[in-house]
Amino acid sequence: MAAGTAPRAGFNILIIGQGGRLQYEALIFAASLRDQSPGFQGRLFVAEPQPGPLWPNDPRIRGDETRALLADLGAEILPFESCHFGHAYPYGNKIEALLALPEGEPFVFFDTDTLVTGDLASVPFDFTRPTASLRCEGTWPQPELYGPGYTAIWQALYDRFGLDFQGTLDLGQPDEYWRRYLYFNAGFFFYQCPHVFGRRFLDYALAIRDDPPEELACQPLDPWLDQVALPLVIHALGGGRDSLPPGLLDGAITCHYRALPLLYARESDHVVSVLERVTAPNRIKKLLKEYEPAKRMIYQGRGQKARALFDRADLPRREQAIRNTLKRTGLWMR
Repeated sequence: MAAGTAPRAGFNILIIGQGGRLQYEALIFAASLRDQSPGFQGRLFVAEPQPGPLWPNDPRIRGDETRALLADLGAEILPFESCHFGHAYPYGNKIEALLALPEGEPFVFFDTDTLVTGDLASVPFDFTRPTASLRCEGTWPQPELYGPGYTAIWQALYDRFGLDFQGTLDLGQPDEYWRRYLYFNAGFFFYQCPHVFGRRFLDYALAIRDDPPEELACQPLDPWLDQVALPLVIHALGGGRDSLPPGLLDGAITCHYRALPLLYARESDHVVSVLERVTAPNRIKKLLKEYEPAKRMIYQGRGQKARALFDRADLPRREQAIRNTLKRTGLWMR
């Protein structure tokens, strides 16, 4: 659709698809969207990085059958060029792909390892006030014993881009506790224009990567770069924590499962039911059996074995503890 054309009713959805794990997760996402949101009025784009100097191997989706099934499930494959990240930082796909979306049309980005479990049309998006997933742990920054601490690190970033730091703080949380600071998981985010959001996201991410403030000298940026830049982008564009009612995305309407063993270990019976229903048709099953985690977890019953290890009403507080249990029992794979 050309720039300037009136947008369709609804909004566009963006996920990333490339050869390997993501192409199978894209099939699951598309099948669950069709099953759970049959009235979805927008377009589903599966953004596909193209071969180029930043990819040592061809990153495109493999197999005509996979492409055909994605199309039959209502997805449009959207080629884009990797100009800044590529193989060295594949999380940058979500940044660069935004600039390939139709300009001026509202969008929601989802990580491909997401399952749609309810009606997306029921979510009251305010596309003028972006936000992202609050289902996260305090993974970044990782303050050193002798500083700088959370406040100094985040303050330096907001100052670098001329943004108001104080206005982002949750004053109900203690000083130097990670939840006091604006921090998201980048598993979903949305805005009214992908080009405005994408250019800001790209500018901030590249500046942080290539010329970080001195307060970030000891801080890891791989794989956290997108999640470091994201709150700055959201704040700069007028969004924040409270732009979406809680309990919908990464709740009743979508599930960012991250890996199939984690889905079986910790998610609700409804989530498991949706997963197993949408992956049951023979045409989907034939392709997903090429992907070892799906073959073993969904079709050979290892997912239910993983599920039996945990009490969903009393899960470990940290995801790593769940992963460790799955690894000890030979049920971890991705």
